Amino acid sequence: MSKRIQAKDVDVYYGKFKAVEEVNIDIAPRTVTAFIGPSGCGKTTFLRAINRMHEVLPGAYVEGELLLDGENVYGSGVDPVSIRSQIGMVFQRPNPFPTMSIRDNVLAGYKLNGTKLNRADSDAIVEKSLRGANLWNEVKDRLDKPGSGLSGGQQQRLCIARSVAVSPDVILMDEPCSALDPISTLAVEDLINEMKEQYTVIIVTHNMQQAARVADKTAFFNIQGIGKPGKLIEYDDTNVIFNSPSNQQTEDYVSGRFG
Repeated sequence: MSKRIQAKDVDVYYGKFKAVEEVNIDIAPRTVTAFIGPSGCGKTTFLRAINRMHEVLPGAYVEGELLLDGENVYGSGVDPVSIRSQIGMVFQRPNPFPTMSIRDNVLAGYKLNGTKLNRADSDAIVEKSLRGANLWNEVKDRLDKPGSGLSGGQQQRLCIARSVAVSPDVILMDEPCSALDPISTLAVEDLINEMKEQYTVIIVTHNMQQAARVADKTAFFNIQGIGKPGKLIEYDDTNVIFNSPSNQQTEDYVSGRFG
């Protein structure tokens, strides 16, 4: 598990509108990378393009190359469902399936893919995934209860367990702590730090302190004006981005002059 993500001259469109322009980035395996920048600068759009979630919107498409260990995820004949099983995603708000139990939420990826599992394999996957999300000890005695009955922080960790259950190589996280209280946020951040031992993790966050705490590398995106595409301005080690960025736009953003 854990693979390299590379973007080469990637443009992302919504119909005729170019939302993100000329992204070039190389994200190493077993690292945490944070995408930061003001609202509307293309962070989430580019994140969703990595596992082809972007193209579920009518008229949306990508130009350029997005490589997963050297293979173009937008290559001809590549199955988007296969890509999404290799590149999992955790969304901004916890979204456990409300009619499913905790156990069935973890196994949802297998059910959606039509994969048949015997009871022993199912039990092993559920326990391993919940342990991986630091949730097992909190829910092991109520696996048949609805996932929607958990606290917000527990629900988000359940969604992380659901994502890792299918053994992806990359985990994308779109502001995973924005709806959580500080204690739950700390639990998810601790989990992110542990996850990089097995996965390539990319997180979009508006919280620069969070980026500084969890990310090995940070990418700063910006937008030049209304109707203009977002651009990757600077990408470097996190301590460089926050302490000695090479671009004035980055300096202005991390120092709080705008955004």
